[in-house]
Amino acid sequence: MTEQGDLIAGRYRLNQRIGAGGMGVVWQAFDERLGRVVALKHLALPPGLSTEDAERARQRAVREGRIAARLQHPGAVTVHDVTEDCGRPVLVMEYVPARSLAELIAARGPLPAAQAAQIGGQVAAALAAAHEAGIVHRDIKPANILITDTGTAKITDFGIARAHGDTTVTATGLLVGTPAFLAPEVAQGHEPNAASDVFSLGASLYTAVEGRAPFGDGDNAIALLHTVAAGQFVPPAHHGPVSDVVLHMMRTDPASRPTMAQAAVSLRAAAADRPAPAPTRLDLQPVAGSPAPPWRRPRFALPVAAAAIAAIVLIVLLYPQSSSNKVAGPPPTSTTSTVTAAELQQAVADYYALLPDRTDEAWTRLSPAMQAQGRDQYEKAWKGVKTLVVTAAPQATNADTVTIGVEYTTESSGRLRETRQLHLITDGGKVLIDSDQVLKSERVNDNNGDKNDNGEKKGDKKREGEGKGGH
Repeated sequence: MTEQGDLIAGRYRLNQRIGAGGMGVVWQAFDERLGRVVALKHLALPPGLSTEDAERARQRAVREGRIAARLQHPGAVTVHDVTEDCGRPVLVMEYVPARSLAELIAARGPLPAAQAAQIGGQVAAALAAAHEAGIVHRDIKPANILITDTGTAKITDFGIARAHGDTTVTATGLLVGTPAFLAPEVAQGHEPNAASDVFSLGASLYTAVEGRAPFGDGDNAIALLHTVAAGQFVPPAHHGPVSDVVLHMMRTDPASRPTMAQAAVSLRAAAADRPAPAPTRLDLQPVAGSPAPPWRRPRFALPVAAAAIAAIVLIVLLYPQSSSNKVAGPPPTSTTSTVTAAELQQAVADYYALLPDRTDEAWTRLSPAMQAQGRDQYEKAWKGVKTLVVTAAPQATNADTVTIGVEYTTESSGRLRETRQLHLITDGGKVLIDSDQVLKSERVNDNNGDKNDNGEKKGDKKREGEGKGGH
């Protein structure tokens, strides 16, 4: 067993244990050959591993060192060496006397927006360099962001990073990354990429500003994974330039997120309390230089009960989309234009004013990507809705996002009250709905009157056998 004072690889003297993670124990050590303090990540192999599994773990650590050593950036922890101790791999890294962002939030609570933006700008710049080198981090979270006493931020633990062209040595189907900060597409089983790193950094900064993770941090990993896969989180309570950037980074559609380099520019601008040099895109097309994801799944937020939603998410998790489910056809011919908050809000108000009865007109207000899912599915989604009223007026939350409160009644689920979030684009001068998702849903019980939607007493209707469902 490794202990304080041990000499590793004939040169690294262990001083004190400073942390532990999924890949092993981290020690502060002294490099007696070069006379400097370093950090050693000592891989802890679980007992009972087969020879094959032990070799796989060793290869993974070596691969981590090889990938991380390719990245030389002041915003990333430098990897100096990869060695072994009694057959177990040891990663030798730059020692950074710092606290993690997770520790900082736990000690101080929500951080000032400018400080969060400053941290995010530094980390985003380092990750942009990683993406440029073909490296995807895949486990960005507050615990992997180090903050020094001088305010310098560094991203660490590329332990599950993957370089383009490298063959992964993890088991097939193994989910990597921390569920609370995964991008929705990764939680659904898709391959992590640069866009998912952008989401994870956005989720980490959301946590810094709000003092809580966007999807919660419960102990039930499966339930948390379902929530993440649905991409449903409460918008930040703290509004401003930083929140706008974070929401842009956390868009459900990977193609509509900024690149990491663009996020770095926007975060630095937000930290300095000045506008970013370029306006936020409204066309939701893949940004130049950012690979388009292997899937694009615009979706309708079907008015179903919470149990049905959970079932749908579970199906998505168990049976990831095949190539036959991808949206076919050319991308929409959208153009970038400036749309006021009032115009966005009016577009959403006009859209919901047509539902649930005038779906033929509502259909024309959907983007080409939404329409690509099929008219039949759209009609089916609204067929079971009997009534719908707006309970909270549309409110623009950023340059292309609007929230609205609605209440509606379905034959199968009764009366539901929901908060919805819609993303909009411009196409041919029109403002169109590009996604419509549920942020919050609750069942409403009618306790102030025993009448149904037609004004009849529910008790009488039950006795007559005419009812199809209660509220």
